[in-house]
Amino acid sequence: MVVQQLQDYVMTAPDRSYRLIIGTDSLAGRKQRVEFITALVIHRVGAGGRYFWQSAIHSPIVTLRERMYQEALLSIHLAQQVVGEKTLQTLLSLGELEIHVDIGRQGPTREMIQEIVGMVTAHGFAVRIKPDAFAASKVADRHTVALVD
Repeated sequence: MVVQQLQDYVMTAPDRSYRLIIGTDSLAGRKQRVEFITALVIHRVGAGGRYFWQSAIHSPIVTLRERMYQEALLSIHLAQQVVGEKTLQTLLSLGELEIHVDIGRQGPTREMIQEIVGMVTAHGFAVRIKPDAFAASKVADRHTVALVD
């Protein structure tokens, strides 16, 4: 269903440029449970876009490093699924699929930039970090909520 909606969206303006972007954000709850929101964004360059999201709860995840790796892995996994969809081949030919990771040069995640960016690029995907990682830090982030354990 999402695949069809993506295709329909592109077909409403097939001569425009598009970016297909995936990003994941997380929020830790009590008892070391973590909610992960993964967003799939189709950006019509210069004219907005649409997005879809999914939620997953993982337990237990204790450290920030584990959370950041899990965020990247969830995004990579979805990107691999998207690339595997034959019906999305035309969408992917319109632009490179990007993965946005919720790490940046400010704060405690700065120490993980090289290793997480390396992991994403090793899987063959373009990667963006904050402040350019809006799919993770803005879109997915708007759907993380406090877990009730």
